[in-house]
Amino acid sequence: MSTASTRLPEGRYGRSSDERADRKLKIAGAVLGVLVLALVGYFAYHYVAKSEISAQVVSFQTSDDAVKIHLEVHKDPDARGYCTLRSQAEDGDEVGRADFRFDQHAKQIDQVVTLRTTARGTTGELLGCHAD
Repeated sequence: MSTASTRLPEGRYGRSSDERADRKLKIAGAVLGVLVLALVGYFAYHYVAKSEISAQVVSFQTSDDAVKIHLEVHKDPDARGYCTLRSQAEDGDEVGRADFRFDQHAKQIDQVVTLRTTARGTTGELLGCHAD
């Protein structure tokens, strides 16, 4: 006696419901993947390309009541905005913070700004720049 096969003949009854579900899941996964990739690309472009002002601290000098910070700002010629600077004491407490505006029509601005402090600061940090 031979054992009867429980498998259906191939191609006779079409695709099984599992195969149809797998295909739908693959399509849904591909569409979702493309949407996520497009969203990440949009935010990356917005963050990098739309950043109109960037800056860096070249040097700083401390005293008992102020910190002189040499700031180099790169921006679009028509961009206006401000950069936030701060200074911390040796123990880590913040002793000064201020916003400095840049409205000049230039691509690069080298400027020494004076940040007033409540105690002797040991750092001159750039927290960020923002366009108006």
